[in-house]
Amino acid sequence: MTCQHIDTLPAGVTAEADVCQDCVAEGNRHWVHLRLCLSCGHVGCCDSSPLKHATAHYKAADHPVIQSHEPGEDWRWCYVDNRIV
Repeated sequence: MTCQHIDTLPAGVTAEADVCQDCVAEGNRHWVHLRLCLSCGHVGCCDSSPLKHATAHYKAADHPVIQSHEPGEDWRWCYVDNRIV
């Protein structure tokens, strides 16, 4: 079964930053891993991080698919389907 949300993503989305943008705005530098929103390029911290900004971005913007923004990692997660895609 494929994820229909992958088919709705814009082509060529690039990362807006190499840091958690929300953490930096709040004066925090204590994230664990970074996640890239494949709808708009927003970079947020993962759910293992204290502030979970990637998930907060999904809830606020309704952008369904993120990708790891860590060197050597190549996977995507769909919040709607709750699975790796």
